[in-house]
Amino acid sequence: MAEKKLDSLKLNLLREVADLEGVPRGAYSIRVDGETFEKRSSENIVIEKKTDKPGIDIYIKAGTKRESVHIPVILAESGIKETVYNDFHIGEGADVLIIAGCGIHNCGVQDSEHSGIHSFHLAKNSRVRYVEKHYGEGDGNGKNVMNPHTVVELDEGAYMEMETTQIKGVDSTKRKTDAVLKAKSTLIIHEKIMTHGEQFAETEFTVDLQGDDCGTHVVSRSVAKDSSRQLFISDVKGNSRCSGHTECDAIIMDNASVVAVPKIVANNTEASLIHEAAIGKIAGEQLIKLMTLGLDEKQAEEEIINGFLK
Repeated sequence: MAEKKLDSLKLNLLREVADLEGVPRGAYSIRVDGETFEKRSSENIVIEKKTDKPGIDIYIKAGTKRESVHIPVILAESGIKETVYNDFHIGEGADVLIIAGCGIHNCGVQDSEHSGIHSFHLAKNSRVRYVEKHYGEGDGNGKNVMNPHTVVELDEGAYMEMETTQIKGVDSTKRKTDAVLKAKSTLIIHEKIMTHGEQFAETEFTVDLQGDDCGTHVVSRSVAKDSSRQLFISDVKGNSRCSGHTECDAIIMDNASVVAVPKIVANNTEASLIHEAAIGKIAGEQLIKLMTLGLDEKQAEEEIINGFLK
């Protein structure tokens, strides 16, 4: 066990964003209040602290299988604003799980902000499952701001699956993903977002399908409550014999606003691209059915939302 200890508040944030009860096994880097709290490499996963700017380099050896690396960020002091650069180098044939995420506890009057720039380079035939959760809490007047930027480069035959979740306590977020896919590579993205109050969330996906037989599937599910606002932007370019599918499904409630801006560009006659978008309120028959089972209207709404965001 590590000698350093996290207090109960920070342990709760760690639990929320990384499903951890404490320091994880295997390779990890935990960042707390703008500094590296603790990090550890494993035999096949090496984590090095950057010397020119905040952040880390993660090197995963070729052929590494069934291993994971955790890189959560926690901000518990009001007023911290940071930009962190994390670069992932995934060796040929590796197959790993990467768990990230940021939790902010802000009980002060100043805004707290974390901007994470995560760059992934997946070598030939490597596979990554990337899980990222964002969570905010606090009873102060300061805002919780998170602006993640993910850059993905997939070599031939590489596969990456991203699961991103933001369902509580983030006042403002601009989420950007840029990806370039080479031949026979695949990028799958599942995004879940919920906003309430006066919160704002913007998501932008830009995917360049460069190699033959590459493909992407992007699904965004969101719920906008109260007077919150959401903006979904997708830009998929088919430059080869490829396939691309984006889907934006949103539930809108109260006085909220949701805007979907799809863009698909085919620069090759064998590019197959599809975009789907659906925005609407909770269906009345769904509420009635659940209320006949003994739930009140608010409980029924919560059940529907929970099922939608699963």
